[in-house]
Amino acid sequence: MSAVTVIDRVNGPAVSERAIHDPAIAAQLARLQAAAHGRDAHGILDLALRGELAGKTALVSSFGAESAVLLHLMAEIDPNTPVLFLNTGKLFGETLRYRDRLQELLGLGDIRSLAPHPADRAARDPEGTLWARNPDSCCDFRKVVPLKRALEGFTAQITGRKRFQTKNRAAMQAVEFFDDRFRFNPLAEWSQADLEAYTVKHALPRHPLVEDGYPSIGCMPCTRRVAAGESYRDGRWAGLEKDECGIHGVDGEGI
Repeated sequence: MSAVTVIDRVNGPAVSERAIHDPAIAAQLARLQAAAHGRDAHGILDLALRGELAGKTALVSSFGAESAVLLHLMAEIDPNTPVLFLNTGKLFGETLRYRDRLQELLGLGDIRSLAPHPADRAARDPEGTLWARNPDSCCDFRKVVPLKRALEGFTAQITGRKRFQTKNRAAMQAVEFFDDRFRFNPLAEWSQADLEAYTVKHALPRHPLVEDGYPSIGCMPCTRRVAAGESYRDGRWAGLEKDECGIHGVDGEGI
């Protein structure tokens, strides 16, 4: 079957092109992108959760510094939406406690905690120190593989990615097709000021590490405080040519 090239005409001509080998999927993507045009974050979430993909969509959350915003928006529509959470075994204890707090506060009814398979852990990181030798490989078996396995039963996923976060996210669209499923990015256009305003307006609890100098929070060994004058994600994989974990693409896109 010949490939169909989908050109995003919602956020500008040819901003994003992706070859899709199934014309039916290409048509569905174009339909979803058109439906998302002009909607705010709540409207895009409504499209993902109540539209033609109702019951087939999961939300991926790190329960990190900004996660409360997307989870709050989702809970207003359907708090029983499956939430996929990657418990890598290397997270800060504060993140696990924050997850539990948000689950209770927002009434999240279906959080699925994903972990690396014991056989993968035994084969690839028996001493738990792979992060220091090969962080890409560590992210792969602790994040990429478990999430890929968990998403097999879904047609679409929702992420909390924003364009301002990294250069690899700057051209993301509100609706995309990636790795055989649709991907909704309702916060793509949000800025840090937007996130802060929403957090204050709805009195959402903050991740306890934010006030301690961690504006972006991942696994404990690969996250440090950000010093004055440093950028938003300088505390992630500091000193390495890496600013993404890879769970949303081999091209460097991440959570």
